[in-house]
Amino acid sequence: MRSDTSYSKGLFAEFIARMYLRVHGCKILKSRYITGRNTNRAEIDIIAQHKNTIIFVEVKNRPTVQNAWDAITPYQAKRLRRAAETYLAQKQWDGDARFDVIFVCGRKIHWGKNAI
Repeated sequence: MRSDTSYSKGLFAEFIARMYLRVHGCKILKSRYITGRNTNRAEIDIIAQHKNTIIFVEVKNRPTVQNAWDAITPYQAKRLRRAAETYLAQKQWDGDARFDVIFVCGRKIHWGKNAI
């Protein structure tokens, strides 16, 4: 169970990540996308588009980059990929797609492209 403080920090990190993506030319399509309850899929923090590429973004707010990487388990990555596949199928997207991570570590932002 997470505390209100960690939850609000996570929401703030997602806000920072959306602003960061916009500054880098991305259009935000969706925030906090969930395919449905009890579907064994995960919530995707941000779905953005840059040119002909849909970008699925997992955001982590951690003290270090290593802590952030450690927070993405293989099981979570698998669930995120399935959720992304569902989104692409629903939208009948025929362009490129990738999965990125954005880590907010203190005052620094780290953007890993094609990370998951």
